[in-house]
Amino acid sequence: MIRTITLAASLMLASAAGAVTCEDRGDITLCTVDATTEDLRLFHTDPDGNLLGSFYPIEDAFGELQFAMNAGMYHDDRAPVGLHLENGVETMFLVPNPGPGNFGMLPNGVFCIGDGFVSVIETLAYRDNPPNCDFATQSGPMLVIDGDLHPRFIDGSTSRYIRNGVGVSDDGKTAYFAISNRPINFWDFGSFFRDELGVSNALYFDGKVSRLFAPDLGRRDGGPRMGPMVGVIAPE
Repeated sequence: MIRTITLAASLMLASAAGAVTCEDRGDITLCTVDATTEDLRLFHTDPDGNLLGSFYPIEDAFGELQFAMNAGMYHDDRAPVGLHLENGVETMFLVPNPGPGNFGMLPNGVFCIGDGFVSVIETLAYRDNPPNCDFATQSGPMLVIDGDLHPRFIDGSTSRYIRNGVGVSDDGKTAYFAISNRPINFWDFGSFFRDELGVSNALYFDGKVSRLFAPDLGRRDGGPRMGPMVGVIAPE
């Protein structure tokens, strides 16, 4: 059972501890980022165009990480499956069509990082009216869509994996990055964002390669090389 902590209590904890906080809640580890103050970015390649693939090369190329996790699905060569926008440069286009696997389970969506704001937007809404994103990654399925769980999620489903994803506050000022500490189904993972955090929109990142870098918790998850990642660079 996921331990209940209200959104108000979560915000109080974040305010007390700083603008980037990570906390182990038992079933789920949650990292909260203030998008108005923190250097939140997506990472895929270094300035020379070389694949990063893991957390430590990010620090070598860009600076000390306060937090990071994988952020979007990718092909065998680690290229993004869907939209990838980094520093305003689109390296992979938006994919609006249904398809196999979790990515193609429509509605899927886009996580956008702009100047002092974050958003999670359903893919077709992004296509029709894209916001001014500096960074964006497409993944799927959506976990929460305008306050509702994805219509294909099943309460009590036995499909359980270590899963990670992102939700955003309704004012666009806060990003909530969550990773399960044990296998969890889509229904319960989406319910965490909707019911525990009170967010209206949340997006799934992955469920087989989910990894977290949270040095304050002693988490520096390793494993095979990854594609897109998201993280916060510490101020110099």
